[in-house]
Amino acid sequence: MTGLPTPDDPGSQHAARMAKKKANRERMMSKKTLQKGLVIVHTGPGKGKSSAAFGMVLRCLGHGMKAGVVQFIKGAWDTAERHVLEDLGGDRLTFRALGEGFTWETQDRDRDVAAAAHAWRVARDLLADPDRRMVVLDEINVALKYGMLPLDEVLAVLAARPPETHVVCTGRGAPDDLIEAADLVTEMKLVKHPFKRGIKAQPGVEY
Repeated sequence: MTGLPTPDDPGSQHAARMAKKKANRERMMSKKTLQKGLVIVHTGPGKGKSSAAFGMVLRCLGHGMKAGVVQFIKGAWDTAERHVLEDLGGDRLTFRALGEGFTWETQDRDRDVAAAAHAWRVARDLLADPDRRMVVLDEINVALKYGMLPLDEVLAVLAARPPETHVVCTGRGAPDDLIEAADLVTEMKLVKHPFKRGIKAQPGVEY
């Protein structure tokens, strides 16, 4: 017994594998030199699309960056994340909840379209600010899905935004053209949901 690792020693094999993996990783990362503002899409039927976007806003604020959030559907709801982010962000965060609820709640398409148009005007102003490093367009995918906003115009504005501005588009039913234009797309998959067992939305989880 010398105490030295032998070729068939699991610890030695693991160390060798990890060293090889580390070298491959460093070689791969050395080729990643570009930096640009990203178009990010969170879509799919699963829960967590907006929550993930708010986590990214929190990261930006932690880096001292300016950020903005425009909510296209939520507006009447008093959400906890809005209070926390506004408290943390101060004048570095603009948070505008401009929706009037889902279409089945308002039951007035003209009113829904007008609210979406107003939210989009606010969003365009935020996207034009070169000092604002991230803009979250919360539930804009839903507005696009129901034809409340002109998709071509939205894509054109996203393409013309300042080069270092990240934009996050959330909501079910993201249009194919938006997915094609995006740099990063995550589809949330629904596996189980308590709502199907009669459990209502709860503070700290849904809002």
